[in-house]
Amino acid sequence: MSRFIASLLALFFATAVPAQDTALRRLDTGEDSKGWGAVGRLEINGRGFCTGALIAPDMVLTAAHCLFDRKTGKAHDLTAVEFRAGWRNGRAEAYRNVRRAAVHPDYTYGEDVLLDRVQNDLAILQLHHPIQNTTIEPFETAGRLRKGSKIGVVSYAVGREAAPSFQEACRVMGRHRGVYVLSCDIDFGSSGAPVFVMQDGQMRIASVVAAKAELDGDKVALGAALDFALEEVQAVMANDKVAPIVSVTPLQQRNSTGAKFVRPNGG
Repeated sequence: MSRFIASLLALFFATAVPAQDTALRRLDTGEDSKGWGAVGRLEINGRGFCTGALIAPDMVLTAAHCLFDRKTGKAHDLTAVEFRAGWRNGRAEAYRNVRRAAVHPDYTYGEDVLLDRVQNDLAILQLHHPIQNTTIEPFETAGRLRKGSKIGVVSYAVGREAAPSFQEACRVMGRHRGVYVLSCDIDFGSSGAPVFVMQDGQMRIASVVAAKAELDGDKVALGAALDFALEEVQAVMANDKVAPIVSVTPLQQRNSTGAKFVRPNGG
């Protein structure tokens, strides 16, 4: 990580964006969380969690690394992964199991070069059944963010896992290839969290939180740019016409389309 942070300093330190960030606000009540029900906690094997958001009634956008075991590097069994939409204080607005998932075709878990890992750190999970709830509306996505763009993040994290927290205003500090450097307040569990921008009068997802890092001694978030990689992940999902396969390790096989799939063990 140190080599990458050094390159970030060279790219962004001279023209850093002044801090204008708001504090995290916990969305504890139904009124507080109104409009955010499509953001949920992604439960993984009952031992960990990430954040994800609906971009269609049966599609959840998150970070690819959430689907792999940190110790072994192997893909998690998707039968043990559950999306809890609008999870708040012990209850969710909807619970769904994951049928299948697709990660970016160039994503490799454990990639040594952080930049390469983060820019492709995207996954789409297809749920067994769509979430058709009048209070939960999937988010549309947005294009490229500019340096200095005002953004917001809704996420879960260690120490605030019981309810989502909303940071209404943080900033894009810079971009290198498909990676945004963000001033947003994130922590473990925030991986996969949607980064929002106001566009055409509505909140749209423009990035996904992939990692945390430091820039000139300050904590920053690293986000995968959707305009750089999302279409490729969607193509993986759309081209999946083969029978279910066993979950693979990140360095293992790809199918004939060049797409990398993660499937439930045993079907």
